[in-house]
Amino acid sequence: MSSLPELRALAYKKEQAAARRLQRLGSQTEEQALITVLQQSAAPHTLESLLTTRRAAQTQQDHKRFMRRQHAIEQKQKRQQHIYPTDAWVGWFDGSASPNPGRMHIGAVLQAPDQRLFEISADAGQGDSSMAEYLALHALLKAAIEHKVSRLLIHGDSRVVIDDVLGSHGKRAMALARFRMQAQALMTQLQDVKLIWIPRHRNRHADALSQGRAISGIEQ
Repeated sequence: MSSLPELRALAYKKEQAAARRLQRLGSQTEEQALITVLQQSAAPHTLESLLTTRRAAQTQQDHKRFMRRQHAIEQKQKRQQHIYPTDAWVGWFDGSASPNPGRMHIGAVLQAPDQRLFEISADAGQGDSSMAEYLALHALLKAAIEHKVSRLLIHGDSRVVIDDVLGSHGKRAMALARFRMQAQALMTQLQDVKLIWIPRHRNRHADALSQGRAISGIEQ
């Protein structure tokens, strides 16, 4: 027969509540009340068959939770090992157009391995937001070349630009062709460049610079 701790673990919340009510109404112990309630849940099958089924389901759930934790750990280790090597420079870029299309402004941040920061914030003429994003990327790449960077990890929140540069979905934006070719030409001047999409909330520094605002620190 199962122990009281196992009965508690295998009983559903509503069954535990029913057992507590049964215990208050009579002279049964907690274990006896749980067994009574679980026998009712098992009918017309036996209590042991119910417990066996729930043990198997619990084991499966425990395995799934373990695998999810392992996956999360592995993904974190992968990011730390491959995305942020200690000798790499790191960059962020963003562009805005107000209205869209309208007056463009670009922002970018270049961070050295020793944590020194180099900021870029500038007007960029007339155009749309995708053009502004590309011009911000160009400015970041030019800054990296000027600092003789060999390994660079670039972050941006524009799916349009990042997918266009990488050809992620097999289609290229014809209207952005000249911007793409310039970005790729600049990237060839660096030994190792990776372009990574991040959500906007993780790109606040570059976003603030693209709006002409100052912000302290890098939020990753």
